[in-house]
Amino acid sequence: MNRYILYLFSFFFIFTSIFGNFIYQIPKVHAGQELENAQADRARLESELSNLEKEIAAKQKELSTQKGQSTSLSRDIAILTTQIKKSKLDIQAKNLIIKKLGGEIIEKSQKINTLNDRLDSIKESLAQLIRKNREIDDKSILALILSKNNISDAYGDIDAFSSIKRSIGKSVDEIRGVKSLTEEEKNLLEQKKNKEVDTKVQLETAKREVEMNEKDKQQLLSISKDKEKAYQKLLDDKARRRAEILSMLFNLRDVSAIPFEKALEYAKLAEEKLGIRPAFLLAILTQESNLGTDQGSCYVTNIETGSGISSKSGKAFANVMKPTRDVKPFFDITTSVGRDPYKTLVSCPIGGSGYGGAMGPAQFIPSTWQLLKSRIANILGIKTPDPWYAKDAFMASAIYLTDLGAKGSSYTSERNAACRYYSGRKCDNKKPNNSFYGDSVMKKATNIQTKYIDPLQN
Repeated sequence: MNRYILYLFSFFFIFTSIFGNFIYQIPKVHAGQELENAQADRARLESELSNLEKEIAAKQKELSTQKGQSTSLSRDIAILTTQIKKSKLDIQAKNLIIKKLGGEIIEKSQKINTLNDRLDSIKESLAQLIRKNREIDDKSILALILSKNNISDAYGDIDAFSSIKRSIGKSVDEIRGVKSLTEEEKNLLEQKKNKEVDTKVQLETAKREVEMNEKDKQQLLSISKDKEKAYQKLLDDKARRRAEILSMLFNLRDVSAIPFEKALEYAKLAEEKLGIRPAFLLAILTQESNLGTDQGSCYVTNIETGSGISSKSGKAFANVMKPTRDVKPFFDITTSVGRDPYKTLVSCPIGGSGYGGAMGPAQFIPSTWQLLKSRIANILGIKTPDPWYAKDAFMASAIYLTDLGAKGSSYTSERNAACRYYSGRKCDNKKPNNSFYGDSVMKKATNIQTKYIDPLQN
């Protein structure tokens, strides 16, 4: 009788393996029409998107031709008109991308749910097999043989036991496969969601550009041909604003402020070498400068312990710099660039806890700077980079940020890189909080782009 029970269990697993897969396919059969419709929608959207991209490229070519013409009122109106048309086409394209991504996100979510259901089914079958296997393991082979009327019955049961063990192994392998596939789909889903966020941010930027260009166009249209003086005044106002932006001071942590023109030059050099967006790099350095104002700076006073004092209040800190990690590199760095280590500013410990010791505008601790210095030197073509020299600090920050994923202008990649720059992990809701830093940096980047960089380019 036991043998028949064992064979029944073996049959149960084989049935589950074969027909379970069939049942697993049933939702796909029912969803076949939906999938076909989704694929048709995706193909249509991709076709529309391709046509829009061609129109955008044509407008860009037209824009380049117009910008090459001599400055005049009609030329500037034509440029703004083309820019507005191009931006509106870009908005249409972004809306199509968002719609396409929305469909893909739904598909990925459904696939993950189906995989999770399949995983639960396999686990349930495996649990039953393991329970039966434990019952069998409790009996010795000798006891099994003695309990049977003949040897052939005993060997039949042993064969059934072996079948159950093989079934268990197969279930474990299948679980591993489904888990791996589920994890892969989850990663793809996260990528789709990030791309959707990035596209929505780009959409808002395009809308702001249209609003700004419409405003400028209306201003030009209000100037008639017999009011060339008014047009010249407008040009003069823009030139004056440009000069103001270039000459305004850009504050940096623990060093003298530099003209914005110089800061933008360094940021554009980093973009050329590493692909980082200038507004984002400037936002990081602005954020660090603001933090420096809040938490203050310190001097190291003891080479053995890393203790020091506040540069403003004279308050003593036992933990200005971690002695086993950063003190020696700090003294090596300051000596190599001709600075007095006892009179060189570093960050104070935040809230008095942990360690400070971060150096210059980019706020790297000495041990991290040592890891980056050869790359900084190679890119800039110098012998010894200085953490307190603006150009070197800009490049150091750019190298580190691109290592953290901030290459290009994706909103989510920049925001996560900012959070990693601050805390070592991407933006999340864990404690201690780090999302505030990424959000603040991205707001600053938008402000720098729209108020200072765009006016210089227009």
